[in-house]
Amino acid sequence: MFNVGSSSVELTEALDPESPIAKFIEKRGEGLHHVSFLVDDIEKELARLKLAGFQLIDERPRPGADGYLVAFLHPKTTNGVLIEISQKR
Repeated sequence: MFNVGSSSVELTEALDPESPIAKFIEKRGEGLHHVSFLVDDIEKELARLKLAGFQLIDERPRPGADGYLVAFLHPKTTNGVLIEISQKR
């Protein structure tokens, strides 16, 4: 992971052929995996997004990289882009 201005870029590699990254690459090829947005209150944001009609992959936040809480929105409801919301602990 490296910082670019006020944003970060994380480069990932599949270490297991059954991992989510490996399955993504097999299905869609190499490229952008997801976009993440930092929020102040992830629980509140999940409730707001669900009410707005977005399909949640994660109904509750879970531990993510670098100590963040994360949750994902299904690409079916975000124009084909996997969206992650995250909150710094």
